[in-house]
Amino acid sequence: MSTISSTDVRSQVSPEEWALRVDLAACYRLVALYGWSDLVFTHISARIPGPEHHFLINPYGLMFDEITASSLVKVDQHCNKLLDSPHPVNPAGFTIHSCIHAVREDAGCVLHTHTRAGVAVSAQQHGILPISQQSTFVLASLAYHDYEGVALRDDEQPRLQRDLGQANYLVLRNHGLLTVGRGVAEAFLAMYTFENTCRIQIDALSGGSALTTVNPAILSGMAQVYTQVTKGMGAQIAWPALLRKLDRTDPSYKE
Repeated sequence: MSTISSTDVRSQVSPEEWALRVDLAACYRLVALYGWSDLVFTHISARIPGPEHHFLINPYGLMFDEITASSLVKVDQHCNKLLDSPHPVNPAGFTIHSCIHAVREDAGCVLHTHTRAGVAVSAQQHGILPISQQSTFVLASLAYHDYEGVALRDDEQPRLQRDLGQANYLVLRNHGLLTVGRGVAEAFLAMYTFENTCRIQIDALSGGSALTTVNPAILSGMAQVYTQVTKGMGAQIAWPALLRKLDRTDPSYKE
């Protein structure tokens, strides 16, 4: 694995960008820790603070549990490198992410997975079912995008943008899951809820019994409920604890 000094990178970026790099590297490590990675084949992108449309994305070919703050690659909207790096990038992998960042100013982070449960639910015609408390948070801001093949073509981007709209949870049919967050922590916590929603659904359907669904009236007030549950802190209620979890096992994500 090619390496680059964290000191070299840190000296070339703003304190805000370095803090974002640490958070994004932590997110990659957490995705690996929770078993959501697909070898090297999915991506988490984060927009760097400032007026420029500059982003951080994973170096192509590294496992998620290898990624560090300094190894993340800085790119523009077209996935061209903006900071010297020994690591390759995968422009095709940025196809989905770039078009979401382009139309969603609130999209500080876009997290995409190909988990077993997520892909399984994405193939079910009924989609996400209102059968768990977790699902109520997802259903309050959920969209679907039909499968058009491996996401390599730019002409798919307008349809993906249209289908996502202002939702923060996206089921990519026959493909996987995607979350949008104002920051890394928010996108991660959303995916944690999304993934558990799908796992619960697969388990419940496999039991063979009739299912009890949540009253639709409950869904309308979930934004307020989320604020109450997190004491107004949003994803920050859990993110520091997740970082402490990483620090106890392997703090090298900060390098």
